[in-house]
Amino acid sequence: MSTVGTRGGRQQHRFLAALAGALLATIPAAGNGGAAETPVNDYPTVARADYIFGCMAANGQTRTALEKCSCSIDVIASVLPYKAYEEAETIMSVRQRGGQNASMFISMPLLREKVARLKRAQIEGELRCF
Repeated sequence: MSTVGTRGGRQQHRFLAALAGALLATIPAAGNGGAAETPVNDYPTVARADYIFGCMAANGQTRTALEKCSCSIDVIASVLPYKAYEEAETIMSVRQRGGQNASMFISMPLLREKVARLKRAQIEGELRCF
């Protein structure tokens, strides 16, 4: 099992994210007086499909992988608004290119936190679905 990002099927480092995920698992879900909240469905279909495609590339091209990867992106979407997801994916994409411009995306605390939020959401998806 691998935590997978989108846009080219990048694999995320599971070990590094697991440390942050352990904290996320201890945080209770916020609710309205115990009532279940309906998750916002603001992720475009193509973003969900792209994530599932990359996830299945890393976890096998099976029906079981399809179900687990679909579950994972649904969990991510319930934890992280699409705008935040898209921003973190963009930051990670720029980081991978390297060079002088990438150093800003690595060193700025605000940008690091955006990526960390996505990684925590991915870990939550992996914990619940895999």
